[in-house]
Amino acid sequence: MIETTVLRLDADKKRHQTQGIDTMFTSVNSRAAAAYKRIGAETSVQAASPHQLVGLLYDALQQSITAAKAALQRGDIAAKGAAIGKSVRIIEEGLKAGLNLELGGEIAANLHQMYTYSVMRLTQANVRNDAAALEEVSRLIEPVADAWKQIQGPRAAYLQPVKSAGA
Repeated sequence: MIETTVLRLDADKKRHQTQGIDTMFTSVNSRAAAAYKRIGAETSVQAASPHQLVGLLYDALQQSITAAKAALQRGDIAAKGAAIGKSVRIIEEGLKAGLNLELGGEIAANLHQMYTYSVMRLTQANVRNDAAALEEVSRLIEPVADAWKQIQGPRAAYLQPVKSAGA
């Protein structure tokens, strides 16, 4: 016996409408700019040395803390939580995980303590909606990030535009 199925006209309407919302109201220029930014970031990471990667992590951490502060000011609790979560992941999975406590001596131990404290303060900032805690972490990280960038001079390589092999 052969079964025939007839699709109703509105059978897949919700899925297509949901997909359409994302692209219907976003201009082509915005989508192209987002793609360009994503590809540029991926290229920067792939071409970066370990030193440059740490610099990129510090930059991303500062950006996510700034985003969390802005979201908190707007009262956008979901965005604040997402930005703080990103900050914690950058510290835990990037900066803290990259420390070599055996070979790094006192500097690595001090950074480890600062990162642990920063994660605790970020968590408190998230739970308590505490802008002062976000500012404190920003003030703690900023001089370390600036010093890291100065190791290779005032115009570190990761601040330079990525050049293609054919250029």
